[in-house]
Amino acid sequence: MSSVPTIKRLDTPVVNRIAAGEVIQRPSNALKELIENSLDAGSTQIQMLIKEGGLKLLQIQDNGHGIRKEDMPIVCERFTTSKLSKFEDLYTIATYGFRGEALASISHVAHVTITTKTADSPCAYKASYSDGQLIPARPGQSADPKPCAGNNGTQITAEDLFYNIPTRLKAFKSPNEEYNRILDVVSRYAVHNAGVSMICRKQGSTVPDVKTQSGASTVDNIRDIYGSVASELLPLDKTVEGLNMKMKGYLSNANYNSKKMTFLLFINNRLVESSAIKRSIENVYSLLLPKGSHPFVYLSLDMDPKNVDVNIHPTKMQVHFLHEEKVLETVAEEIEKVLGNANDSRTFYTQSILPGASEPRRNIPEYKYVRTDSRATTLDNYIQPALTSSTPDKSPTPASTPASTPASTPHRSSTLVDPMEISTPPQTEVRKRVNVRLTSIVELKKAIKREEDKDLSTLLKHHIFIGFVDEVAALIQYEQSIYLINYNVLSEELIYQIVIHEFNNMGQLDLSEPISIKECIVIAMEYEQHKGELPDQLQDIHGIAQTITDELVLRNDMLKEYFSIGISDDGYLASLPMVIRDYTPNMSKLPLFLLRLGTEVNWNTEKECFDTLSRELAIFYCAEKGHDEDRKEYYSKVENLIFTCFKTYFCVPSHLQDQFKQLTQLSDLYKVFERC
Repeated sequence: MSSVPTIKRLDTPVVNRIAAGEVIQRPSNALKELIENSLDAGSTQIQMLIKEGGLKLLQIQDNGHGIRKEDMPIVCERFTTSKLSKFEDLYTIATYGFRGEALASISHVAHVTITTKTADSPCAYKASYSDGQLIPARPGQSADPKPCAGNNGTQITAEDLFYNIPTRLKAFKSPNEEYNRILDVVSRYAVHNAGVSMICRKQGSTVPDVKTQSGASTVDNIRDIYGSVASELLPLDKTVEGLNMKMKGYLSNANYNSKKMTFLLFINNRLVESSAIKRSIENVYSLLLPKGSHPFVYLSLDMDPKNVDVNIHPTKMQVHFLHEEKVLETVAEEIEKVLGNANDSRTFYTQSILPGASEPRRNIPEYKYVRTDSRATTLDNYIQPALTSSTPDKSPTPASTPASTPASTPHRSSTLVDPMEISTPPQTEVRKRVNVRLTSIVELKKAIKREEDKDLSTLLKHHIFIGFVDEVAALIQYEQSIYLINYNVLSEELIYQIVIHEFNNMGQLDLSEPISIKECIVIAMEYEQHKGELPDQLQDIHGIAQTITDELVLRNDMLKEYFSIGISDDGYLASLPMVIRDYTPNMSKLPLFLLRLGTEVNWNTEKECFDTLSRELAIFYCAEKGHDEDRKEYYSKVENLIFTCFKTYFCVPSHLQDQFKQLTQLSDLYKVFERC
């Protein structure tokens, strides 16, 4: 007979490590807790740096009120908080954190370093933590917080997450999967906290994967993060007096659907999950969307804190609230009302005649063609006046093609620079093409070909243009399928490839009056500073602008010969490259382009220089409507120049696959409408 086991009290480190494993289940949980701490601190800028999905490095920096030096010894101990003092405070809690377990739990499963500064402190203080206690940064040193340089706010670094829980560490499938979970959490908080700038990127990468502006609206953040769904959103704003509840959010209309539902739910500003609310919303949309399709829903519910129990889940991802059945019924009813009142149809801009389109062959059924000839009677005739676009005499060509073209004056925004004339000087003699044999250019051309997705290139080469959806997306037909494509992103890659292939052979666009590069850069930096994109401790803007100008003047011979960028010795811009005949860029982007020439171009090595400079030209020249540009003229320019080049000069790289979305098959449409 076995002996009765003895009940023993667990050691404190074991208790703390078990509790930490419940609160911090994976890197995204840790980052969620840290983001909430930053928001509770009143931050307007939050920057996150991630390495290996957060397992090697998880760093967050904010500009909140910081932590007092006197509080730093206990900041990582369990149940230390500034949010409440007695249990009854839970009934009126309005902050994200309240238990005081987040930092403590992280310090039990990672190496934590905190650097913080309050507004009234003469300097910042830095301290290291392990198992909730202060530890010396190096053996033999004092564990007390050390004074150091720093900005107002707090920076928390967690390294080697779960280093002491090897089984948990082995359970994670891949760093990429964990990083995607982190991006999902950051994206949700960025949408809900419009007005707070959030930036998240991988260590070693200069391009953030999530970036929102401090002055952006909720719809702007949805557009930046989730893409074209922003143009299909319906606002929801309702106060329910009987439940003492306020509903706000944005819902996708019946025109939008996805294979997976995107559901962002916040209750009293806390990111939570509720299968009941989600199921209720899906039941409403099931009557509107095709089978297997799902909506985008961002919903924020503000309830009386007394009616919400937030202390039921270790990670605070679930809450309980009173009158749940009534809340579910009200949410479903209000969403149904919003969708029922959305009677506006989507507007498409169509062309009069397809360039190069031929008559259909007689042996192909009629339903396998899309009718886009505006001379035929269509529903557009009863919705709005037909929008026509002139068919060019011939396809656009890269700028190296010798031709005499008249001066053109594009529409452009006056937000950053004053309008100026751009003209294409007539050429009296044929310029001999330069055969470029530079190893760096040859390698960049090979890289373009190596990364090509031949199926997508064939699709664009033989596509038929249908119409514009908005200023970044359009519909095209290829064979029997209709696709929605993001021509803004695709045009950027197109311009890059043309610049590489026409290296040292581009024509030029002369400015009617040379423009000061330094003044443009100052305008760009002031604009970025106004948006909160520049660090507070930045040195003199005019000094930086002069440094960049001097850098460009030093290389004006190379820029003129290889890229047709004319810069005078006194720092004035005189000409820009003519990448595509008759095509001019959105000139409101010129100041930012000149600024990025100094900050984003790698001038040290030849290949990197040519590659990054071509990328910046692509960003500058890509299809983007200016603030003051006439929409019809913008669409005409994109249709007749950009889309025609898609057919001729474009190798679509495989990483742009997600810019193509197949909507339907023509045969399926015919089955729906054949009785009409």
